[in-house]
Amino acid sequence: MTDRKFDTTCIGNAIVDVIGKATDDFLAVEGLTKSSMMLIDMERAEDLYSKMEPALEMSGGSAGNTAAGVASLGGKSAYVGKVRDDQLGAIFSHDIKAIGVSFETEKSTSGAATARSLILVTPDAHRTMNTYLGACIEIGPEDIDPDVIAGSKVTYMEGYLWDPEGGKQAFRKAAEISHAAGQQVSLTLSDPFCVDRYRAEFLEFMEHGVDILFANEDEVKSLYETDDFNTALQAVRQDVDIACLTRSEKGSVIVSNSDVYEIAAESDIDVVDTTGAGDLFAAGFLFGYTNGRSLAESGRIGSIAAAEVISHYGARPAENLKDLVERQLSAA
Repeated sequence: MTDRKFDTTCIGNAIVDVIGKATDDFLAVEGLTKSSMMLIDMERAEDLYSKMEPALEMSGGSAGNTAAGVASLGGKSAYVGKVRDDQLGAIFSHDIKAIGVSFETEKSTSGAATARSLILVTPDAHRTMNTYLGACIEIGPEDIDPDVIAGSKVTYMEGYLWDPEGGKQAFRKAAEISHAAGQQVSLTLSDPFCVDRYRAEFLEFMEHGVDILFANEDEVKSLYETDDFNTALQAVRQDVDIACLTRSEKGSVIVSNSDVYEIAAESDIDVVDTTGAGDLFAAGFLFGYTNGRSLAESGRIGSIAAAEVISHYGARPAENLKDLVERQLSAA
């Protein structure tokens, strides 16, 4: 077996987030569905950006945020995602490497620009994402390094990347390599609309290629086409070894074939921006899990990491998560 080089390798859309405040009225005027992610083209991206309030630019992308979270916790993480050799591509590359993540995916030298997500945050801290995928859609199986995947305890994939055909092929290749090396594969469902588009394909991929699933309450209910969370919970435990189901202020539930662990949400949090909450929960859980923690302990670390990221704007940690988790766990 290949020596394990990384705790987690994350594969996803390499995106620079452009975050600004917005009102519910603004969302209505622009025809946007609150708390969802909508794919847009470059023309719409430029139009919407021109109407936004002053914004903050920072590197994001769901799996990129998770990789950054693992690194902030003191874990070893790698990232696979496609950017262009342009200004935003340089920003993304610098930011993810600076936090300690290995990022070696070859940049595109032609074609679409680096992806960006225009994130509108309403006063209730909900975020509505409008994403131009750009260079992201050019990722393919050729970007998967077998040594990196075989050397990762868990390979984590974001459901958003299921849209381009090359992304699907990259996922399937990575899953095969990971399992052949005796490692594990994880998938996050990403968004209820993403689940609606690919429900049958996700279920098929889960059956043969996924060990650990991440989903929020709406996503897992959409996956099994039910309005009842407990019905979805019982269904998902038949399809994967471990499911991590987040429920916002209700906390989270970690499910295995034989056990169910309820993890309380962190209390006394001033919620500013929910962008990245699920990404950082996944980071905390995966860090704990790949470093020998129990499912319940890993879930608690995920909860701490998620609470940190929703306390400020931006989807990556502003505080050193390793120190934060050590303080929180020692105080428990």
